[in-house]
Amino acid sequence: MGKRRAGRELALQTLFQIDIARASPAEAMVAFADGRHSEDTVEFARTLVLGTVQKQADIDSVIGKYARGWTVDRLANVDRNVLRLAIFEILYLPEIPGSVTIDEAVEMAKRYSTAESGRFINGILGNLLRDLEAETKETEAKEREAKGTEAV
Repeated sequence: MGKRRAGRELALQTLFQIDIARASPAEAMVAFADGRHSEDTVEFARTLVLGTVQKQADIDSVIGKYARGWTVDRLANVDRNVLRLAIFEILYLPEIPGSVTIDEAVEMAKRYSTAESGRFINGILGNLLRDLEAETKETEAKEREAKGTEAV
């Protein structure tokens, strides 16, 4: 298993503990010191956990927007935390391609939840990524237009 995949799985397990057991991030990250993971894996997992926890309110509002008909609290525990983790990656770690994040999230949902969860997660994250790409193209077009107007 690759370092990033292992880091994502460790982060998911940690976020699940924080969410369900109401553990603090520090308490939940005690598992990071078990010696089973490389330093790179642990550092990536730590970045994911702390970032997701810090941005959780924003991330949950994104989930609420895209999970039509579902509140964040009504989602299955694993699904909710897979989405939180993946949305953090998509929004705040631009060096990771969104398609990679989505593939990894779908695989984790299938592994730790259900095949249906994989399709659900894929739909939400796919729609989010499409909207973000459309916003980026629109912003770039406006910037080109503004530069063209300035040159005149």
